[in-house]
Amino acid sequence: MNDLAALAHEVRAAAPSCGPVRLVGVDGHAGSGKSTFAARLAETLGGAPVLHLDDIACHEELFAWTARLRAEVLGPLSRGEVAGYRPYDWTARRFGPPRRLPPAPVVLVEGVGAGRRALRPHLARLLWMERAPEDSWRRGRNRDGVAQAAFWEGWTVAETRHFARDPSFPHADTLIRECHEGYVWLPRRPSAVDPEPDHHSL
Repeated sequence: MNDLAALAHEVRAAAPSCGPVRLVGVDGHAGSGKSTFAARLAETLGGAPVLHLDDIACHEELFAWTARLRAEVLGPLSRGEVAGYRPYDWTARRFGPPRRLPPAPVVLVEGVGAGRRALRPHLARLLWMERAPEDSWRRGRNRDGVAQAAFWEGWTVAETRHFARDPSFPHADTLIRECHEGYVWLPRRPSAVDPEPDHHSL
């Protein structure tokens, strides 16, 4: 098991990538453990803000949210201003009250598509959760229960299509694997033309 403090130190040492902010993407398949890992890394970083892309996406725009992210988050942060966005309520199917996101030294962006082509130029680091898609989706289905079964049927198709067109894995700086005791991670310097395999191994 690797010490997350060491990874946090590397993140803090990176050059700012979005104005004064070191924006760190945590990407991977749905159900791969991104949210839990981001929360633990944020805690290790002393309470770094975390933007969940589930709050940016919506039923009508599972992946077509780049323009809103630019306008509501990337633009303000790049100017050193407090960003403001309206988190989406997946049950009520509407956007909620505004939420503030400060231009902290490190801000984590976690969610499927955090390493997409349009976002990568703004990232100081891109972390990829090392878990195969089928295993990730199985975990996600078990977490969400039968009430979300129909949603998951559509989601897996949309996610597969997204990563086929705009893969994040080949551009990841670091691979993260969850283990019983915590996490192991490995710096990676990939080729930009590296395909995403069915299962990524350390």
